[in-house]
Amino acid sequence: MYAASTCQAGSAGKRGLVAGCDRALGRLIEAVCAVLVLAEIAVLFSGVVARYAFHNPLVWSDELAGMLFLWLSMLGSVVALRRGEHMRMTVVIARVSPGARALLDVMAIGVSIAFLALILPHAFEYAAEDAMVSTPALDISSAWGSSALPVGFGLMLLFGLLRLVAVGRPRDIAAALAAVATAVLLFWLAQPLLAPLGKFNLVIFFVGVVSVNVFLGVPIAFSFALSTFGYLALTTQTPLLVMVGRMNEGMSSLILLAVPMFVLLGQLMEMTGMARAMVGFLASLLGHVRGGLSYVLIGSMYLVSGISGSKVADMAAVAPALFPEMKQRGAKPGDLAALLSCTGAQTETIPPSIVLITIGSVTGVSIAALFTGGMLPGAALGLTLGLIVWARSRHQAPSQARRASSGEIGRSLLKASPALVLPVLIRAAVVEGVATATEVSTIGIVYSVLTGLLFYRCFDWKRLPAMLVETAALSGAILFIVGAATSMAWGLTQSGFSRDLAAWMAALPGGANGFLLVSIGVFVLLGSVLEGIPVIVLFGPLLFPIARQMGVNEVHYAMVVVLSMGLGLFAPPFGVGYYGACAISKVDPDEAMPHMWGYLAALVAGVFLVAFVPWISTGFL
Repeated sequence: MYAASTCQAGSAGKRGLVAGCDRALGRLIEAVCAVLVLAEIAVLFSGVVARYAFHNPLVWSDELAGMLFLWLSMLGSVVALRRGEHMRMTVVIARVSPGARALLDVMAIGVSIAFLALILPHAFEYAAEDAMVSTPALDISSAWGSSALPVGFGLMLLFGLLRLVAVGRPRDIAAALAAVATAVLLFWLAQPLLAPLGKFNLVIFFVGVVSVNVFLGVPIAFSFALSTFGYLALTTQTPLLVMVGRMNEGMSSLILLAVPMFVLLGQLMEMTGMARAMVGFLASLLGHVRGGLSYVLIGSMYLVSGISGSKVADMAAVAPALFPEMKQRGAKPGDLAALLSCTGAQTETIPPSIVLITIGSVTGVSIAALFTGGMLPGAALGLTLGLIVWARSRHQAPSQARRASSGEIGRSLLKASPALVLPVLIRAAVVEGVATATEVSTIGIVYSVLTGLLFYRCFDWKRLPAMLVETAALSGAILFIVGAATSMAWGLTQSGFSRDLAAWMAALPGGANGFLLVSIGVFVLLGSVLEGIPVIVLFGPLLFPIARQMGVNEVHYAMVVVLSMGLGLFAPPFGVGYYGACAISKVDPDEAMPHMWGYLAALVAGVFLVAFVPWISTGFL
């Protein structure tokens, strides 16, 4: 007994030491991330002021912003890994026993560690080669930026090991590491057998390996990255530093610099009360009619959607302001969760959608055109959801809520005016070509800070450090997926898969309409399993050229694709967004399920309406 107690005390001491190291190093990395976010804002806003106020552009600002951005992406990914916030599919592991779930969680960490250990030497090799290149504007070594890759991979490896020790039982750690090591060894031994299989290797790695990892709860980014590494290492002669280069290319695109800026902007809108003011104004207009607050929910999601970079954050900004009153008026909690989930799908195309920015980045489609084309499709789906709300509420007793007077509506409008101006300003500035999405996001941040301080008098400085770190973590998780998916898409393209896919899609019966129908089905399925951004990065460069060949307008096709993915993302039983909506609503997913079908039918009708009436997407281009 004494020996057992001594062993337990020793184990507890080791875990305490591990936790202390994790906490100290984690806080340091988080502080660096917060500084990087502020530095990005300062550099970008200085560039905007120099260009538009003094007509003297800072030629080095984009170069410096790009270097800082890569560091922010990698260190943000480190923070996300430490917190366990990398996006993954949990539907399967949530249904197994607690013991099996603990083992699968440890195995997911083990798979991530395996990729990081394999890629790290090649990241150092890439940074060493990049050191010989000088940047054109700053005239410094490019390694100042590309060093973020080995540093980031190394820190993720370290935190992965610390997390493994912190959350796993010794026997689970041993079993998981043994399973991962065995799988890696078997693939390495099977290399002579893989070479003659040709393109069937695409099925093995990009369908088999990815599917197994995703369904077992391995983060999506690491599932993509490990399968790509395995494919390139075992079936091709490609130097693996090329994969590091493709990940760098995906994560350091200046267009995607808008992602962390909009993530922070969304948090500022919630913190300063701007989102509540918009909801309050809509409630004063419609709150007294039958189903009025359901209409307000649809409209509020339309207004605030897309700015935060996280659909869950959009829902979390709107739901707490409406749900208590809706429940007091007799709304069923399951119906609230179902409608919230479907408004998440409805508003996927509303600019400044991060998914639309990603489409512009990987396909070359004009972001201004995408922002213009995204407004009406979201409104069309909102109309179909509104019809379901009307059908369900028309037999209810008249609302007991008092109708707001014109004076109350006017005061509510006055209060909401600064908040209502911001989405209009963002969308108009990009659409009219006045500023890029990245520039306007920076302007929006400064506007939100000033509005919160001077108009709403609501700005909690104590929350700012946590918001900056949250911005870095969410952005890092998103951008690491983009980097992994970019390398995977490159591997698919080099294999000749894109040519085969184009030939197959061109041979589909029904021409453009057949192509759209197949695309809807494929993207609903992919959206239910993966997040929208990795799907876009992976398949956008492959399918958008085919759409162009088929005579489908690229903006129209983008709307169909995004709405189809949203439908899959927020539809049970696999859609991650559905479970996020239920968590925000504090409703059991099984309770919301029966209420989903009418709303889902409305969304399906809306998607087909957008698909086969192109004017909805292109009428204002």
